[in-house]
Amino acid sequence: MTTMRLLITGITGFVGSHMAEYALAQGAAVFGSARWRSRTENIDHLRGKVQLVDCDLRDSASVRRLLATSSPTHVIHLAAHSFVGSSWHTPAETVSNNTMGQVNLLEVIREMKTAPRFLVIGTSEEYGLVHPDEVPVKETNPLRPLSPYAVSKVAQDMMGFQYFQSYGLPIMRSRAFNHEGPRRGEVFVTSNFAKQVAEIEAGLREPVVFVGDLKPRRDYSDVRDIVRGYWTLLEHGEPGEVYNLCSGRSWLIQEVLDFYLRESRVKDIAVKTDPARMRPSDVMILEGDPSKIAKLGWKVEIPFERTLGDLLEYWRHRISP
Repeated sequence: MTTMRLLITGITGFVGSHMAEYALAQGAAVFGSARWRSRTENIDHLRGKVQLVDCDLRDSASVRRLLATSSPTHVIHLAAHSFVGSSWHTPAETVSNNTMGQVNLLEVIREMKTAPRFLVIGTSEEYGLVHPDEVPVKETNPLRPLSPYAVSKVAQDMMGFQYFQSYGLPIMRSRAFNHEGPRRGEVFVTSNFAKQVAEIEAGLREPVVFVGDLKPRRDYSDVRDIVRGYWTLLEHGEPGEVYNLCSGRSWLIQEVLDFYLRESRVKDIAVKTDPARMRPSDVMILEGDPSKIAKLGWKVEIPFERTLGDLLEYWRHRISP
């Protein structure tokens, strides 16, 4: 059996590092694109096991070198500006970066003798404005994006469909709902809460957790489950199709905060709303239906309480004096 040659764009990121770990455990040869200024702490423990290729996905010549060097049988395109909050401040850069990188990849792949199986990474944020009677959200739900980031992901999603239809490329599309775990960036709410609590425990800040809107509901999964789902789609997904990756239940952000306050070694922590953490508009509920990908044998296995606990331990370890 031929060894999978997997190219992971954005390998130095949160999901990319977990994807690399899982792929290596499955026996794949793993290549990753990284820009020269990319921080590598997420994959430093994988040095010598993965091959990094310096590449700016916005430059077509650079992308051509990336694909020539890696000669992938499979590609998972994770590289993106991925934080909803910052996309409000840099909408043009977010949309341009996220669409241009994928265009360049697919244009070079069109020229390859044998096109690799390609997984487009979408997001539940594409669904955006979800009405109560549309929950749980299926893949057929209308796309009503409510942030520049979500708009860029709709563009990537539809681009994948177009390249499949127009050129017959073996492209699968995913829409992963929120996923968390160790190495999650501190700008994301679950990680931010965990970091604040860990800093309070270490005596590095006053016993106050700053929050934004606590009323939205999100369908959370563990990143280690999500990368298993991506692997399932790379191997068995139907080209042209789109798949939700989710748990099928949702948590109030308030419930996430309550978990961390219960688990904290410091009691009587105050909670204060920070106006800077409020968004111009927000998706109030995202709860998905995973039944389509379940037919391929995938489901969430890690309880979200364990995910939150692991994330808290990650931050305790990082900031311990």
